[in-house]
This record gives sequence, structure tokens and C-alpha cells, in this order.
Amino acid sequence: MFVGLTAERYDRQYRDRELVQRMAAYFAPFRKLIAQLVLVLVALTAVGLATPLLISRGLDLVVRQPTPAGVLALCGVLLALAVANWLLALVRRRLVAHLVANAIGQMRLDAFNATLRHDLSFFDEFQSGKVIARITNDTQELSQVVALLSDLVTQFTVLIVLIGVLLTISLPLTLALVVMAPLAVLAGWGLRELARRVTRTGFRAIAEVNAAIQEAVAGIRVAKNFRQETAIYDRFRAINQRSYEVNLRRGFVLSNVFPVLNTLGGVGTAIMTYAGGAMVHNGAVSLGAWYLFIVSLDQFWFPLTNVASFWSQIQSALSACERIFALIDAPPSVRQTPVQQREAHGLLRPKLHGEIVFDRVSFRYNEQQQVLRDFSLRICPGESVALVGHTGAGKSSIVKLVMRFYEFQGGRILIDGNDIRTLDLAEYRRQVGLVSQTPFLFNDTVLNNIRYARPELSEREVEALARRIGGGEWLEALPAGLRTVVGERGQHLSMGQRQLVALARVLAQRPAIFILDEATASVDPFTERQIQAALNLILADSTALLIAHRLSTVRAADRIIVLERGQIVEEGSHATLMARGGAYASLYETYFRHQRADFNAAVFSRLRRETG
Repeated sequence: MFVGLTAERYDRQYRDRELVQRMAAYFAPFRKLIAQLVLVLVALTAVGLATPLLISRGLDLVVRQPTPAGVLALCGVLLALAVANWLLALVRRRLVAHLVANAIGQMRLDAFNATLRHDLSFFDEFQSGKVIARITNDTQELSQVVALLSDLVTQFTVLIVLIGVLLTISLPLTLALVVMAPLAVLAGWGLRELARRVTRTGFRAIAEVNAAIQEAVAGIRVAKNFRQETAIYDRFRAINQRSYEVNLRRGFVLSNVFPVLNTLGGVGTAIMTYAGGAMVHNGAVSLGAWYLFIVSLDQFWFPLTNVASFWSQIQSALSACERIFALIDAPPSVRQTPVQQREAHGLLRPKLHGEIVFDRVSFRYNEQQQVLRDFSLRICPGESVALVGHTGAGKSSIVKLVMRFYEFQGGRILIDGNDIRTLDLAEYRRQVGLVSQTPFLFNDTVLNNIRYARPELSEREVEALARRIGGGEWLEALPAGLRTVVGERGQHLSMGQRQLVALARVLAQRPAIFILDEATASVDPFTERQIQAALNLILADSTALLIAHRLSTVRAADRIIVLERGQIVEEGSHATLMARGGAYASLYETYFRHQRADFNAAVFSRLRRETG
């Protein structure tokens, strides 16, 4: 758990008071539950005090006038108090569970909502697993400690009131009781440091085990291909053995924490028994008062040792709270003009025409990675533009800027003549359709994946839309048609089928701007024709930016833009650029020439001639 938990760039430090105030704000809406909990705590305190006081008083009465009826009456009252204490404790735990569940649930929603609001650059920079841990593990840690604190509040309330009662009975014995407090705190504090150290080591060992399992399962296909199952098992056995040894030591230390504290408590009880017995012998206090002080020693010792023992958990809760609020407060990289300013200029339009203009745009991912410098490009409404170039030329960066996933550092990007920073992001992105290189499908039916952007579409409407793609032949290849469950990330479908579902989803969305980061994986000729048919349907009604890897897609574009190191080096149609014999022609020979049907036929014919 503690492995790799280094501070993220968006982490910040909060004062304890600020953390407590913000946590309290999550509990504030549940005032009725809090009021009920306070009443139950008061009742628990009363019952907790009544039991030892009643026994003390009963002992004095039994010593003076011992009667069977009196003893039975005392036992009956004590039984009733025990039942009341159990019922009140049950109610308290239920109220705490409801209160914590509501407050932590809202905090988790806020953290998740803040995560959804972040732009793509946030997830590129920060590991998703660590973000998930803040939403799940840290909130869970906080909820457990809040429940623990409710127990401590009850114990300390009983302790404070009990000390006040004891002061009225015997000042010397009460002072002797209070003097033992530093001993309990110091013992618990010392054991806490040791327990925290071995616990941290144990968590790291467990993290190594989890990492080894995850890596083995994720890479099982490669391992089986190279017959490395034995090597993986031996590596895991060594890691597991180390985890066993570390956690055995951790268990030994933790199992001795409370026995040591209880031993110290026993020493205190012996001292109180001797001192109180001497005072009873001298007539300074009664037998019942002596018993009350001995019982109070446990009431006094237990909450102090709990605070000392669980101080690390309390600090862990504050740390978890700090990490959650840091995620919630993390500022977005993409900044838009304030809403009131946009509305004042009338820049919220219901439908985009699709004109895209890059005006001397400069963009870098970091200080060392400059991608675009004074980049200019105009794409007319309804025009389809294919972006081609070697890896790192800037194709994906241009697409990400149009999607407003990243903030650019210089120049302007205009959409229908309006600065992209002035557009409402939610409304804008509703009119931009994206198909990534590896299409992501949810573990649901093909039907629900297609109507993801427009859930109001009926099954009949989705089927009619899907059948517009090549007459719907691709649907016949699915086991249950639109009702086929695609599996996690679409693993039950072929790559070509995933692309067809993703394209159908965009077709259902009817975007004004369409962005395609085409997959590099090869598909069979039949599926490629289906994919091209879907693309043609989308391109007919949209402005399109295409990162093209298929020759058919490049040829279908109205204009081809050739990029090198973030600059446009050539542009034009396929025929024009091939005739020019420049950068595009070189790319064609490298990436696209082998996709021609006549090329494959010529290669096969030549091989036949060479082999006789």
C-alpha cells in the first residue's frame, strides 16, 4: 500500500483544522442523525457511569445490611443496565454506520466527479490506479477511522464524568489514578511507532505480491508462448515467501501490543488495590468506593491506550482525507472562459457548422517536448482532411487539441470563427465524434454500445442505422445480432467488428466534427469494405480529421496534409501529391503501397517466377 506513494504534482498540504472543517461539512447535512447519535451517546454515558456507581453503592449497602432480596434487586438492576447498554451500543453503531456511509458516499461522489472533470492530460500524467485508490481505498480508510473515533468519544465522555465523581469521593486516590495517564500514553506511543514500522513493511510486501500476480495474469499469453510458467511460479514463490516472513513478524508485533498495555494496566490495578485496601483498612474510604476506583482504572486506562495505539490510524485518516481533497481541488489544465462572459458574447450555439482554424498555434507536452510551433491550418465545413506522417509528426496532438483534451500555449484555435476556449466544453464535445485507434467498448450489448451517446434511440432505430453500413451484413456475423454482449473492452469481437461498432456509435451521434485515429491492425477485405462504407456515411455529414493508416481512407479524403515535426510540408489530393514525388510519395512507398490489390498480385506473380 505504501509502495510508490510519492507525492503527485497536484498534491498539497492542508492544516489539520482545515481538514477537520472540510470533513465536518460532509456531516453537516445530516443534523438529524447527529442529534440522534448525541442522545444515544449521552444515554450510553449515563449507563456506563450508572453500572460501577450502582455496584459501589450496592456493596456498601450489602456490607451494612446484607439481605438476599437486596442482592437480587441489585443483580436485576445490573442485568437491566447490561441489556440497555447492549441495545444503546447497537443503536449507536447503526447510527454511526448510516452517518459515515452518507458522508463518505458523498465525498466519494465528489472525488469521482472531480476526476471526470479533468482533461485527458491529467490521466496521461497520473496513473489511473493511484487515482482510483484515492476514490476507493482512501475513503474506506477514512470511514473506518470515523467509526473508531465515535467509540473513543463515548469512552472519553464516560472517563471525564467519572473523574469528576471520583474527586468527590477521594482526592488522593483520584490523583493516583491521574498520575498513571502519562505511563499509558508513553507505552502506547512507543508501541505505535514499532507497529507502524512493521505494518508499513507488511503492506509493501503485500503490494509486491499483488504486483507479481497482476503482471503474471496480464502477461500469461506471452509466458505460455515462451513456456515460462515455471519461471513465473518460482519468482512468485520467492516473493510470497518474503511476504510470509515479513507479515509473520508484523503479526507477532501487533499481537503483543495490547498484551503489553494490559500488563501495564495490571500493574496499575495492583497499585490501586494496595493503596485502596490500605485506605479501607484505615477507614478513609468505604469498600464500595475502593471497588469503584479499581473499576475506574479500566475505564481510565482503556481510552488512553486506545488513543496511543490508534494514533497512527488517526494520522492515516488525516492523510487519506488530504489526498482526497487534493484530488477534488486539483485545478484543470484546460481553462475555459467563465460562463457569464461566454453568454454575454452569445458564443453558445446549438449546432456547429464545423469550420476549424489553427492560427499560429504552439503546443508542447512539457518543456522538453515541443510538438507544434506557429502551426496554421484551415479546414472548411464539411471537408475531410487526412493527416499523414511518421510517428511523432504531430498528428495525434492536432486531434487532441481539437477535442480540447490539452491546453495549447500559443496562438488560437477557432471553431466556426469562435475561440475554442470560449465554447461550452460539454456542448462542444457532444458535437464532436471520436473513434480512437483502439476502439473502447463497454461490457454490454452491441445495441447499448451503439446508442451510448443517444440512449433515447429505440432498438428499431439502432438496427435501421446499423443496416445502413453495407446493408447490415456485419450484423449477421454477430452471434445474437444487436443483443450480442461484446465482453470486457470488446474482447468477444474481432478488431474489425469493434471498429464497426465504434463507427456505428458515431453515426448515431451525428456529430458536426468527426475525428478518426485509424487502427493500424489489418482486417479482411470484406470488413474493410464495411468500415469504408461506415466512414463514407459519417464523412457525408461531418467535417472530418482523419489520422489515416489505410490507403482507402487516405484516398477518400478531400485533402491530405503531410506533417513532419509539427509542420505542414505538403498538402493536396492523392493524385497531386503522388505526381509531385515528394514527402507523400515517400510515405506512400513505405506505408500504403503494399495495401494495393495489384501490388499483392504482382508480388505473388514474381515469387512464382523466381521459384520456377
